[in-house]
Amino acid sequence: MAELVYGCVRWDWRWDDLDQRGVYLARLVRDLGLPLGPVVEGLAGDEQRRERAARVLGLLALSGSGEAREALRGYAQEEEQWEVKTKPRRPKALAGETNARLLELLADPEESEERRVAALDVLDDRGPEPGVIPLVSSLGTVGGTSALWPLIGVVEKLGAGAVPAAREWVRGEKAWLRALGYRVLIEHGEVEDVPVLVARLERDWVAKRWCGPVLTARGLTRFGAEARGAASLLRRFWLWTPHSYERAGYLEALAAIEPAGLDGIYVECLWDCEEAARLMGVERAPDQPEVRERLVYLRDDEMETAEVRAAARERLAALTKQG
Repeated sequence: MAELVYGCVRWDWRWDDLDQRGVYLARLVRDLGLPLGPVVEGLAGDEQRRERAARVLGLLALSGSGEAREALRGYAQEEEQWEVKTKPRRPKALAGETNARLLELLADPEESEERRVAALDVLDDRGPEPGVIPLVSSLGTVGGTSALWPLIGVVEKLGAGAVPAAREWVRGEKAWLRALGYRVLIEHGEVEDVPVLVARLERDWVAKRWCGPVLTARGLTRFGAEARGAASLLRRFWLWTPHSYERAGYLEALAAIEPAGLDGIYVECLWDCEEAARLMGVERAPDQPEVRERLVYLRDDEMETAEVRAAARERLAALTKQG
């Protein structure tokens, strides 16, 4: 076990750098009573290894380890001081044009990509412009691999007004246009769009696409039981995703769509490496001796985040009142 823990400090096995590991690893080192030597050695490694070791040692020091505090005393991360000078913002090239003129420019196939981007950039600074909707499918890059970058912001401002068009976009041949359509339906779609979103989640599962499905899951959350067709997929994504930071999103969707049978998962969340998951466990795990014991642990652990400690304190107080 010791070598596994040390190995996770030495090498970053995370799927994504947003995944949280610091508290989890520091607790393993402390609770297993492991010697700190192999962790301290990481301070002499490359930049990423130094950061992981310093994070774990910092938490151990916070928890009362004098050895960790002493090891960090001689550790100083180099920082470069940059002189920052305020520069006046240059006005955007097409800022003086009316929306009507910008739309004419976007509709002109002879206009350059640079000018189209500039036009969209100006529209993105303004309120919703429904006139852009018929033009969206033509506003990809020259290579056709992605949308012109300001287009996403322009479409987002349209809100639910883009839903009818988005239903067509998700059936198109262009991958970037389909992605934009799904983005709109996730945020603003209606009950009739649930089957389309569930089908997308199914395709993501089959293709083992781990980046993005949690956004679909969050979109389905607002439909509650109307999206029950996604329940088994959500459970699979929660169980198998390599992105630990996405687990809470899948669990929130399950709680809204098919909440029965989640008690065991909430208990498991009390030991999760992700703060958001631990919070869910603190708030929702069923009252039982194991849960109360863990809540005390989280409340009193100085390594824990302030939000989780406060939530554990509040939940324990409520349980105490209940008897």
